[in-house]
Amino acid sequence: MNQAHMLSGNKRREDVCVPGVFFVGKRPGANKGKRWMSKPKKMEFRPNDYVVYPAHGVGQIISIEEQEIAGLKLELFVISFEKDKMTLRVPTNKAAEVGMRTLSSPDVVSKAMTTLKGKARVKKAMWSRRAQEYEQKINSGDLIAIAEVVRDLHRADDQREQSYSERQLYEAALERLTREVAAVNGADESDAQREVGEVLLSRAA
Repeated sequence: MNQAHMLSGNKRREDVCVPGVFFVGKRPGANKGKRWMSKPKKMEFRPNDYVVYPAHGVGQIISIEEQEIAGLKLELFVISFEKDKMTLRVPTNKAAEVGMRTLSSPDVVSKAMTTLKGKARVKKAMWSRRAQEYEQKINSGDLIAIAEVVRDLHRADDQREQSYSERQLYEAALERLTREVAAVNGADESDAQREVGEVLLSRAA
């Protein structure tokens, strides 16, 4: 298990992400002999940096702290996802391994917008298979792949309505896309939503 979840007093969800560490036997710190984690090369992020965590999207590093878990001394990035009221802790030396990255460049955002303008590419496969592929793209952390999901699931007013499951995936992809566009542009999320919406409307025109 890579993540442990708990609720704090203010009902903010705390996600402790510790890949490769398993909790077996006594509680952390109960053993006399302590093991100390080696320090392989780690990603250079600083407090206040915005980052993208594949499974959750854009978050902000609020601090870097040390904790001892299962006898291991870990240095952790503490990442806040304010809108989701969630905090994620990621070992600094595992950030690259779990796919955490910096925000996309303006050039990548531009390519994502170009992707939105393209024609939907819907495979002739069962919906369950396509839904799984869409979900994988959303959780990949790849902005272009996320834009592809928005493009493929978007419906103009004169097209058939989305099914419930299509709508859920579409909204998840759209939210990931607009949050990162907003963070890259230093704009409000509502401005990014309007920008993306205008691109989608221009495609439908």
